[in-house]
Amino acid sequence: MLIMNEKIKAAEVRLTGLDGEPLGIVSRDEALQMAKQLKVDLVCESLMSSPPPCKLIVRGGAKQQASQQKRADKLQGQPAKVKELRLGVDIEQHDYETKQRQVVKLLESGNAVQLVIRIQGKEGPKAKELLEQLLTDLRPYGTKQSGIQLSGKQAAVQVNPI
Repeated sequence: MLIMNEKIKAAEVRLTGLDGEPLGIVSRDEALQMAKQLKVDLVCESLMSSPPPCKLIVRGGAKQQASQQKRADKLQGQPAKVKELRLGVDIEQHDYETKQRQVVKLLESGNAVQLVIRIQGKEGPKAKELLEQLLTDLRPYGTKQSGIQLSGKQAAVQVNPI
């Protein structure tokens, strides 16, 4: 929560100017007067110290800064999503390159990618070889979470972003 202008209750504040220059310890009233003259906001940065550090910020800038910080914190708190990409065992070179670009794009945006190849019959070794080739090509962008899992109907591996 932002504490600014008249909501600041401390008698004295440690004031910082618009360009970040220290203006020393001044009374609250003097700091508010200075903020009104310059047509800016007086924003309290922390209530943990005495006198509290306050800063002159362009009007509306403090709220905008706070909302940007809140948005950034929210994005940081979200776990990476796992996106699934399916391939075929007999994939053409052009299709392979397209899938590879898709995986790179997903990894660069911070998502993990689950690569899945549907297999039938004795296609297991071929699918494993294809996934190993793809993992080698993706090494600069991500690392595999665990080994390649071969089950009855599919081969899969999860790649996490670096």
